[in-house]
Parts: sequence; C-alpha cells; structure tokens
Amino acid sequence: MFIAGLSTIAKLWREPKSSDGEGGGDTEMMQQETAPVPAQSKKTKQPKECFLIKPKETKEDATKTRRRRKKKITDVLAKSEPKPGTPEDLQNLMKDYFSSSRSVIELEELNLPDSCFLKANDLTHSLSSYLREICPKWVKLRKNHNEKKSVLMLIICSSAVRALELIRSMTAFRGDSKVMKLFAKHIKVQEQVKLLEKRVVHLGVGTPGRIKELIKQGGLNLNPLKFLVFDWNWRDQKLRRMMDIPEIRKEVFELLEMGVLSLCKSESLKLGLF
Repeated sequence: MFIAGLSTIAKLWREPKSSDGEGGGDTEMMQQETAPVPAQSKKTKQPKECFLIKPKETKEDATKTRRRRKKKITDVLAKSEPKPGTPEDLQNLMKDYFSSSRSVIELEELNLPDSCFLKANDLTHSLSSYLREICPKWVKLRKNHNEKKSVLMLIICSSAVRALELIRSMTAFRGDSKVMKLFAKHIKVQEQVKLLEKRVVHLGVGTPGRIKELIKQGGLNLNPLKFLVFDWNWRDQKLRRMMDIPEIRKEVFELLEMGVLSLCKSESLKLGLF
C-alpha cells in the first residue's frame, strides 16, 4: 500500500508538467494565429484590366439614328432663307442632267436664249398676280383661241393635289377661261384625249408625266402653246421643290425635249418660274 501511494503521488506530480507542456503549445499556436500578417506592398499589386464592350446596334437603333438625322436636315432647311428660282437654275439643272449622255456640242445646243424666259417670281406674288404680270393681255389672247387639242398656257407642278391647289388659287386670273386638269389621279388618258378633242381649252394644269403621255398619244398639240410655267418655288412637307424630286425632274427634261426647247428657241413660247 505504501508503494501504491508513492506511485499515485508520482503520477499526480507528472500531470502538471504534461499540462504545462500542452498549454505552452496552445499559447504558441495562438501567437502564430494572431500574429499580424505583413501587408503586401502596393508595388506588387497588378492592376486589373477593364474592357468596355460596345453594344451591338440594332435595327431599331439605326432607324432612330436615321430619323434624328432627317429631322436635323429638315430643321436646317426650315431655318434657311428661301431663294427664288432663276433661269440660270433651270439651265444648270439641264446641263447636269444631260452631261453624262451628251457631248460638249450637244450640251451647248441645250442653252436657251434669255429672251425666252419670263420674269421669275420673287416670292411676293400669288399665282394670279404673277400670271397677270407675265401675261397682261390674257383676255384678248384667250378670246382669239379656238383650236382644239391644245392650250395657250401650261402650268406644270409635282402632284395632282398641288394641281388642284393651283387651280383654286388662280380664280382671279382665269376669269371665263376653260381650265383642264392634266394629271393621272382618277382620270384615264383616253378620257382626257376625248375632252381635248371635244372642246376648246385655254389653260392646262398638271404633272409632266401625264402631259408627256398626252403628247405621245396625239391628244395635245404644243404648237399653239404660248406660256409654260413651272411651279418652281413651292415646297412639300419634306421641303422639296418640284425639281428636287428625281422622278419629276426626269419627266420635266423629257417633256422639254418633246418640242418645248425648239419652240423656246423660235421665241414662240415663253418659260416662267413661279
């Protein structure tokens, strides 16, 4: 029993040492865990690259861009001061149109004498006042006209709607004159040919395409024609003049070649720009 007691005392004597050893180990581990980690130098940090990816342009975006551009152009035209047309404008347009298909000599033949041009509208006239100025003897002239399939005056414009507006605005000038609509909308060519054959017409208002067709079919004779007036300065909703529209410009120059230019050179026909 004495020996057993000594062994128990020895065991108890050894345990604190063992506990101290374990406690020291824990303390060292805690010190390692709580020890401050040295901060990385700023020089060693690598900057991250950033790329901006441009979104793909959709059809809707492209359409919106085009619309915006058109509005800007329209705004510029709307704010610009309108300039009245001149005979030089018509001459220059003819040269530009025929330059790719005509020789230098042929282009010179297209030049019209100044004497064939009437006074151009300075943007202060109504249609009636302008026609009175360029043709002061209209009443006498129309009384002496009795030839069918012809007119004394042609007014050329860009559309049927515009032709109706011009007919309404020239009431003060035309008086008892017989006026005929010469455009394609709701009116067949053959019907217009029959009307021209049946009665005397003094004034014709219409589009160059239909007037060309009437000449081709023999329904309209240009020889008695005395005045050819272009609705030159008027602008549509897109601020385009008649000669700014490629299709209309093409038909006008084709009409001029169908005897109009030769009549102008012979000084039997006068041209006006309203």
